Amino acid sequence: MMESGAPVCHTCGEHVGLNANGDAFVACHECNFPICKTCFEYELKEGRKVCLRCGNPYDENQLDDVEKAPGNRSTMATHLNQSQDAGIHARHISSVSTLDSEMTEENGNPIWKNRVESWKEKKSKKKKTSTKVEIEAQVPKEQQMEDKPAADASQPLSSVVAIPKNRLAPYRTVIVMRLIILGLFFHYRVTNPVDSAFGLWLTSVICEIWFAFSWVLDQFPKWYPINRETYIDRLSARYEREGEPSELAAVDFFVSTVDPLKEPPLITANTVLSILAVDYPVDKVSCYLSDDGAAMLTFESLVETADFARKWVPFCKKYSIEPRAPEFYFSQKIDYLKDKVQPSFVKERRAMKRDYEEFKIRINALVAKAQKTPDEGWTMQDGTPWPGNNTRDHPGMIQVFLGYSGARDIEGNELPRLVYVSREKRPGYQHHKKAGAENALVRVSAVLTNAPFILNLDCDHYVNNSKAVREAMCFLMDPQVGRDVCYVQFPQRFDGIDRSDRYANRNIVFFDVNMKGLDGIQGPVYVGTGCVFNRQALYGYGPASMPSLPKSSSSSCSWCGCCSCCCPGKKAPKDPSELYRDTKREELDAAIFNLREIENYDDYERSMLISQMSFEKTFGLSSVFIESTLMENGGVAESANPSTLIREAIHVIGIGYEEKTEWGKEIGWIYGSVTEDILTGFKMHCRGWRSIYCMPLRPAFKGSAPINLSDRLHQVLRWALGSVEIFLSRHCPLWYGYGGGRLKWLQRLAYINTIVYPFTSLPLIAYCALPAICLLTGKFIIPTLSNLASVLFLGLFVSIIVTAVLELRWSGVSIEDLWRNEQFWVIGGVSAHLFAVFQGFLKMLAGIDTNFTVTTKAADDAEFGELYIVKWTTLLIPPTTLLIVNMVGVVAGFSDALNKGYEAWGPLFGKVFFSFWVILHLYPFLKGLMGRQNRTPTIVVLWSVLLASVFSLVWVRINPFVNAPGSTTVSQGCISIDC
Repeated sequence: MMESGAPVCHTCGEHVGLNANGDAFVACHECNFPICKTCFEYELKEGRKVCLRCGNPYDENQLDDVEKAPGNRSTMATHLNQSQDAGIHARHISSVSTLDSEMTEENGNPIWKNRVESWKEKKSKKKKTSTKVEIEAQVPKEQQMEDKPAADASQPLSSVVAIPKNRLAPYRTVIVMRLIILGLFFHYRVTNPVDSAFGLWLTSVICEIWFAFSWVLDQFPKWYPINRETYIDRLSARYEREGEPSELAAVDFFVSTVDPLKEPPLITANTVLSILAVDYPVDKVSCYLSDDGAAMLTFESLVETADFARKWVPFCKKYSIEPRAPEFYFSQKIDYLKDKVQPSFVKERRAMKRDYEEFKIRINALVAKAQKTPDEGWTMQDGTPWPGNNTRDHPGMIQVFLGYSGARDIEGNELPRLVYVSREKRPGYQHHKKAGAENALVRVSAVLTNAPFILNLDCDHYVNNSKAVREAMCFLMDPQVGRDVCYVQFPQRFDGIDRSDRYANRNIVFFDVNMKGLDGIQGPVYVGTGCVFNRQALYGYGPASMPSLPKSSSSSCSWCGCCSCCCPGKKAPKDPSELYRDTKREELDAAIFNLREIENYDDYERSMLISQMSFEKTFGLSSVFIESTLMENGGVAESANPSTLIREAIHVIGIGYEEKTEWGKEIGWIYGSVTEDILTGFKMHCRGWRSIYCMPLRPAFKGSAPINLSDRLHQVLRWALGSVEIFLSRHCPLWYGYGGGRLKWLQRLAYINTIVYPFTSLPLIAYCALPAICLLTGKFIIPTLSNLASVLFLGLFVSIIVTAVLELRWSGVSIEDLWRNEQFWVIGGVSAHLFAVFQGFLKMLAGIDTNFTVTTKAADDAEFGELYIVKWTTLLIPPTTLLIVNMVGVVAGFSDALNKGYEAWGPLFGKVFFSFWVILHLYPFLKGLMGRQNRTPTIVVLWSVLLASVFSLVWVRINPFVNAPGSTTVSQGCISIDC
């Protein structure tokens, strides 16, 4: 029999087999996607000749040389029986202990990583006969397709759509050529110093080298961009057969909010309503709202929302409306009668709009009431004080609305479960902000519903596509793809942004270019919202298909891992205590994974076993929660008492529950940075998981973004500060995650780019000041150009332009979006990123937390009025200074050229070109700084100032009212005329 560590086919679940050389069969040499020969041949016969993971074409010629391993059984059931007889669990069992090295912290604890399959078997016994139970206990759920149509079972639920070679090949060629030109360019720059301006020259060269390094980090992770296509109809055909209960996996939605006065309850209510109305089986959907501010306003708003949902949800599903957030549905400026054929629609829509207006009035009344807190604090309807009157010192609170045991809709149908959660807070404890709130929701949801998948949304991001969950399930429930997927990330899309997207709020280049590139490597980064997680990945487990790390032996070295490279032929003796520990661990593993033996344990013995296995040290002191982590397919025991589960849920959100556990360190959302999203996704990728980028034609989720300059800069400041915090932590991608070798190098480059980009602000601000300094001093950073140097400079500029054009060609991004992204890269780099670097070092090294105060100066009530709000903040100082200095430099440069004559005009144009490059990139900042300016276009003001200054200098130079030297003098006297 093959070793348990051999790769397993993602399609049929069998081992992939061996080739003629005795090595594991590999169909795709680009990503090593595990697929056996039989499934590989079937893929080729069906015309699917590209890898399901990376999109690269298969090599059909290798089929002739492939031979399956001798003795390997052909049927799935036989193979599983063979594994059971050998005492090997169906899922991957790591061979490295977390207690011994840091390597295991990155790859997951091998003890609590393993699943107790028998608990899932015990749950299924209550519904099915004993004969059928035995079969299902042996075959994993995703492989139980015997009773499904064969043609449907073989159809993939998603596919990789490779970028056409005629678009991708030129793009890669230009990147390589640009890299070569950069090398020649730096050779010229370094070997040709400017002695008259050595300091300026040296500064410019250092800045240019850093920019080239940043470009490499940003460019090469886009080497393998791909698109994906989903087949929702196949998903329904496979898991929603007519006349049978739906087999789609359950999903727990997480929505987090803190301050209802800053995050309007009406927006949060719309997000919740859009979740409750998704196109998904109602018994498979649960929505958890985390109120981290323990505000009674949020609670009362949720009560009103639950009541309105009884009308709104059936209306949405009856007429299949989009989007299903009422505020945004009723505000659409479209023909709402399009594609509607039922005569009753107009009447019901008018009635629903009237009901929604009344709902808004009730919510607004609650908001108005909450503006002033009573001296005695808030009181609930029964007269008892609201437990969250002290937002920093209150108990945990949970309230369940709707669901199978709650209120039904107006048509008598069941509604999805809605749960209000406010975790306990006490003075003197670290609460870890959003990351801590999300971890509390993970534990509460595991106790109450325990769906295998989790979708988290910010409170201002509503479901814009009711089929978004089905889109994600096409990946997560696909046996060929989903086994090693930790999350499916959707792009962020926004409402309410000005037409020109002045401050690049949409982030189109990042979401439509960079993320597609990462999807071709190991998957997109987690961006904090619009993401569907595999719950098992959040628990710190590694993927099921990941082979175990090799044990050290006589032919391998623990340092380098290669055969006999350091100590050939020698085997290090084990310490007796280590041998004893390994023996006891094997005994425990054998006890846990022996399906027959664990059925003989009672509840007390099981709890003792859990304690022995150190689950409590990892997940905390809750046997109910620990048992839920071992259920790979989720679910809660039907015999569970709801009141008991509520008490347990209150317990797991207690203030001290996470103490001396792995929460925030190895499991759940990771602590240590304000950008916990990047850190959480990075840890998952280090364990060997991959992620998927899903871009449906109709955006899955939409949110709101700050559109005025100051708020946008503060948002960017927070992101950049989080990157600096990660850079200064032990999780820095520069040195973390090498032990397991499971993070691909291009993926690592992408993560390095996410944590070093704020440091680009230092060379950027110096480089933006250089043109003005050159104009003011009359010096330049480049010597007189030779013909070769001119070709190098021209080639560099052409390669930059061609790279951008080809990137636009394969990505579909517009040139305006690319230019806006380039402009705001400079604006953010010389302001928010610069402050983030200094604030990050002060916070991490000196413990000083610096805050920046924002005060409103003016406002406008017109459309996009917020765009013209001018707020003073310290972040505005550096870019304002650069603008003024460069404009003064342009004026001084023209003045100097006028004084020196024609020979000074040639060098002037080079200096002015770089100065205008800075001004053009900072132009949106200047526009935001000037506000509306009585509706006078900012460009008119800018050119007026510059041209007026230049013409003034020309006028002074000409001196039309002063006679030239040597001309005829005017008579000093007057000729008197006698009258």
